[in-house]
Amino acid sequence: MVGPFTIFTMVLFVLLCFLGIMANSFIIVVLGREWVRCHHLSPCDMILISLGASRFCLLGVAIIHNVYYFFHYLQYSKQPFHQYFGICWDFLNLITIWFATWLSVLFCVKIANFTHPVFLWVKWRIKVLVPWFLLVSLLISFMVSMLFFLGNNALYQAFLQGTFSGNLTLHGFTRKVNIHYFLPLKFFTFSIPFSMFVVSTILLITSLLRHSWKMQHNAHSTQDASTQAHNRALKSLVSFLVLYSLSFMSFILDTAFSNVGSTWYWPQQIMIYLSTYFHPFVLILGNSQLGGALMELLLLPKTFWNDKRISSPI
Repeated sequence: MVGPFTIFTMVLFVLLCFLGIMANSFIIVVLGREWVRCHHLSPCDMILISLGASRFCLLGVAIIHNVYYFFHYLQYSKQPFHQYFGICWDFLNLITIWFATWLSVLFCVKIANFTHPVFLWVKWRIKVLVPWFLLVSLLISFMVSMLFFLGNNALYQAFLQGTFSGNLTLHGFTRKVNIHYFLPLKFFTFSIPFSMFVVSTILLITSLLRHSWKMQHNAHSTQDASTQAHNRALKSLVSFLVLYSLSFMSFILDTAFSNVGSTWYWPQQIMIYLSTYFHPFVLILGNSQLGGALMELLLLPKTFWNDKRISSPI
């Protein structure tokens, strides 16, 4: 019997996913239109449209998988479909983390003021490096997801053939494999981009804090436009770091301790995708091009109504 709390959190999860899909679709459409019009994208826009596309696909797959997995757990576990789905899920999760990491690295390189030779070398060549970053991330994510699939398939076939000794159920086998095999591997592979994200974000926050401190002590007023802009950037970065960290920790915990029959299954799924459906709005509001397109979209009904009133006869 599904309780009211479970139904509420499941519906909330689906609604948040649809909200994230809409936000990421908006990013893809606006930047895609710019790409078609100019036949060119800036390094930042390249990462934003790639991140939006990966998040769009990830949220769509998450809705289908989690709803089907929740209501048809036994059939899902016994069918080979869950192994093929695992390829898509692992690939989209990993590529999304890599794209978010490159966005943080790009912001750090463009905004932070450091004089280290390596930092300056990357700063001068970032425009050429970004396409390669994205391509290498795609290749790494695909190879890692295939390795996960091959390992999972080999273990699953060994279980069906009775290779493992002892009276082990499918649920117990899956739980044991997740804890002793997939958890260490996923923690290692996902920790690499996550560590890069944390380091670049902390470096950028440190640089912005130093710059804001100097501006506040050199300016006559602490409320000038430049200081306020830096404060907004700091708040955005801190919120992204918190959302990203919560999603990463929830993802690792879900790999080890996920239980579809638990009351906290759906809240845990909500936590995993926090940055996926909330961060796109931070990006839209913090980007002049995306923010301007959003304002045009919001003002469209008002403009249409005013034009209709003007054109209508008195």
